[in-house]
Amino acid sequence: MNYTVEDTFEQVTSAPPDGGAMMALFEAARCLGSKLETALDGIGLSPAKYQALDALVKAGKPLALSELAGCLNCVRSNITQLADRLESDGLLKRVDDVSDRRAIRAVVTPLGTERHAAGSDVIRQIQVELADRITTEDRSVLLRVLSALR
Repeated sequence: MNYTVEDTFEQVTSAPPDGGAMMALFEAARCLGSKLETALDGIGLSPAKYQALDALVKAGKPLALSELAGCLNCVRSNITQLADRLESDGLLKRVDDVSDRRAIRAVVTPLGTERHAAGSDVIRQIQVELADRITTEDRSVLLRVLSALR
């Protein structure tokens, strides 16, 4: 059964302590993930592509693919495939490492910088939309609950 975000929030707040709240939390995460994917897809990004661009932009310098993998907590082979997709989209380019001729680094292209900024904007819009729906008090409780689940 698919729930709207409104249905999910209703379930979270009214579910008995029998696991229903946990299932509602999973459904809320799915809904939010879907909303994020749809918003990023509208600007030609996936969450993985955005995260890679975000790591590169925040680094402020070209990164070795192994460094990028470390930033994203994933294995090198996944980063290689992701870098291939980003490069074919014109969002990233590979450059020689000036200090090690054997190494290659990834750098964001101007188009990649533009898409990253657009991705940051849509993420901020989603955050504002969600923040507007949750009171400050409820937000504090939610953060405390989510922290307890780590």
